[in-house]
Amino acid sequence: MINRHCVEQAIRTGFGIEGTINRVSVFDRKNYFYADLPAGYQISQYSQPIVSGGRLAIDFAEGKTREIGITRLHMEQDAGKSLHDQHPAKTYVDLNRSGVALMEIVSEPDLRSPEEAGAYLRKLRSILRYLGTCDGNMEEGSMRCDANVSVRKAGEAYGTRCEIKNVNSVRYVMQAIEYEARRQVALIEDGGTVRQETRLFDPGRSETRPMRSKEHAHDYRYFPDPDLLPLVLDDKRIEEIRTAMPELPDAKKERFVRDYKLSPYDAGVLVAEKESAAFFETVVNGRKDPKLAANWVIVELFGALNREGKDIAQSPVSAKALAGLLDLIENNTVSGRIAKDVFALMVETGKDAAAIVEEKGLKQVTDTGAIEAAIDKVIADNAAKVAEYRSGKQALFGWFVGQVMKATQGKANPAMANEILKKKLAG
Repeated sequence: MINRHCVEQAIRTGFGIEGTINRVSVFDRKNYFYADLPAGYQISQYSQPIVSGGRLAIDFAEGKTREIGITRLHMEQDAGKSLHDQHPAKTYVDLNRSGVALMEIVSEPDLRSPEEAGAYLRKLRSILRYLGTCDGNMEEGSMRCDANVSVRKAGEAYGTRCEIKNVNSVRYVMQAIEYEARRQVALIEDGGTVRQETRLFDPGRSETRPMRSKEHAHDYRYFPDPDLLPLVLDDKRIEEIRTAMPELPDAKKERFVRDYKLSPYDAGVLVAEKESAAFFETVVNGRKDPKLAANWVIVELFGALNREGKDIAQSPVSAKALAGLLDLIENNTVSGRIAKDVFALMVETGKDAAAIVEEKGLKQVTDTGAIEAAIDKVIADNAAKVAEYRSGKQALFGWFVGQVMKATQGKANPAMANEILKKKLAG
């Protein structure tokens, strides 16, 4: 029987990859014999899938994007799983997922490198997570990649492809493609020919090895499944799904660039995961300087999470708490440098910024008298340096600023300290 929820998830994903939702699609039986397919056939969609076409833009570090074509999205039943790394001489078969519904998304042969393949997978995973149609956890098996790799000399027709089956991480996909491309090039340059086959990736050795010869479509003897009628979709339900679509990464990125005046790179980093984008929007809400908020989320927060091996959901500093710290910077309670020390304590203790500033006595000094006293002492203690500065060595100004900040334990208001120092050094 057809599962209504799975059909709706496929429609939602079809909109997410900008495909065409087909009002009529057909389920076929794909016939082949293999140990992990106890029925001897797989229910799939071949000639009439639920979604045709589509596109996905992949992002590069320098802010450029490239469009990758999507051929189709079809629904099918999962087969079992062959485990080749559990025993030195035997293959185990896991049938727990056999019969579970899945979506298969097929891209056009537009990817040209392991790096592009990695960017494509990360972008696709991000879209699926935004849509709620897949959690994207490749290591847990809920998203897997079959990578078809072929090589050719520039300007020539596509070469014979080999399929690397069921790779379960973006990093492994990139390693598998790198190895397989080099293997095929070496084979051709030695006078050999590439055979169309299915291969496995061994992450321990970082190499691919043969699994079985790859069949052509006619070898599967596709025919319409006799137990399932053609799937006819209701226009009203399709429209309901379309209007309920969330804001997806590309649209959100465009909005962040437009409304918050962020660079395309910064916006791309923030929208890569739905939770990161929501975190940032909580921090930036009502703030005069969105760039400050973006810098703190990308550099300080993401840096701390990477060091601790945590994701945004496990952050010891909440979005509200980080917003509180930025409030202290913007109202001149703490300087930017002191704020970094406060943030480190927030990560360590889970306390709010205001409590830490009060407890540690870290409030910024804005009393002109106190700042002047510190500057007068620095000038008095460094007469030779003052003479050098006044004789034209203007680069020494930064050194004096550093000495003043040191004397005030970093608490002097930087703008006030700079202004007073300039006047005092001018003589």
